[in-house]
Amino acid sequence: MSTEPENLETPIEDIITEEEQSHTDVGEHEYTVDELKKELEEAKQEAQANWDKALRTQAEMENLKRRTQKDLEDAHKFALTGFAKELLVVLDSLVLGLQAATGDSDEVKKFREGSELTIKQFESAFSKYNIVTIDPMGLPFNAEHHQAVLMQVVEGAEPNTVVNVFSKGYTLNGRLLRPAMVVVAKAAD
Repeated sequence: MSTEPENLETPIEDIITEEEQSHTDVGEHEYTVDELKKELEEAKQEAQANWDKALRTQAEMENLKRRTQKDLEDAHKFALTGFAKELLVVLDSLVLGLQAATGDSDEVKKFREGSELTIKQFESAFSKYNIVTIDPMGLPFNAEHHQAVLMQVVEGAEPNTVVNVFSKGYTLNGRLLRPAMVVVAKAAD
């Protein structure tokens, strides 16, 4: 630091007063410190708002990515739904044909044997693709997996229990393909 006095020959116009320091010329408009502070605060708020928008947009994109991934997984998992439903109709026809084939002739025995083998092949293919049979005989009625076709009084059966199955139900990867069509026992009047 110098101990010499300041140059006293400095022109008066170069000395800026405190009041003049509170004003700054920018272009043709003169701004006060308070105005600049206000604009700075507004700019900070706008920056924070933009930052919040960017974070929300990023979170939305992540959520969209997760939803899309889940939808894709579900599409793969349940792509067989329509095809499996159509095969269930064919399997039902085979079962009905097998039930109708009565008699002791060799032709009927061969037909029954062939139908039983075909049904086993269907069941094997179904298990391979995670299609599970719902056979609720003797179980309590479950409205999520069973469709009650009839309610009747059955001696020795607990009320609200499945006493007959018209057609089995099926699920694909835990999702219901078709409910089991059942007869449910009811309490005697």
